[in-house]
Amino acid sequence: MGHGGNVIDELVTDHREVEEMFGRIEALPSGHQDRKMYADQVTMELVRHSVAEEAYLYPAVREHVAGGDALADRELEDHATAEQIMKDLEGCDAGDADFDRLMGMLMSEIRSHIADEEGNLFPRLRQACPMDALNELGDKVRKAKKTAPTRPHPAAPDKPPANKLLAPGTGMVDRLRDALSGRGKSE
Repeated sequence: MGHGGNVIDELVTDHREVEEMFGRIEALPSGHQDRKMYADQVTMELVRHSVAEEAYLYPAVREHVAGGDALADRELEDHATAEQIMKDLEGCDAGDADFDRLMGMLMSEIRSHIADEEGNLFPRLRQACPMDALNELGDKVRKAKKTAPTRPHPAAPDKPPANKLLAPGTGMVDRLRDALSGRGKSE
């Protein structure tokens, strides 16, 4: 899928890609080794996506949307829940007893989060935020995803400025670890 455009279009594209990866996992039988590879890929995408949202989307929601603080705080809680599930999933192989349970929990959490963002947060932001600001946020989110971590770090800060300062260094370390281990790649 093509990336580009305003922040909402960018994030919706990410949502569709994640759902496609979930579909690949669901299409494979329990215990199939490729389920772990796809779980790693979806984790990598979700972490990058979450870091970018936390750095740019949620501050914009706080600034532009009436009741934005409460909305952003709820989304951050969703991220924290998903990140902990991803951290637990990181230590599981596809054949582990907990893998399917954790993967089901992650899919449920993320699908609920996506429905809330697309049905509530995005329409409110689109209505309240000028189009040039949405376009600028799209560019910032795309840049942030390029340097963002690829592994869950539940204890990392999720609000500016600390998250913007720490994410690129953590991301560099994560990408190096991924390259050395072959994480997220088929064997």
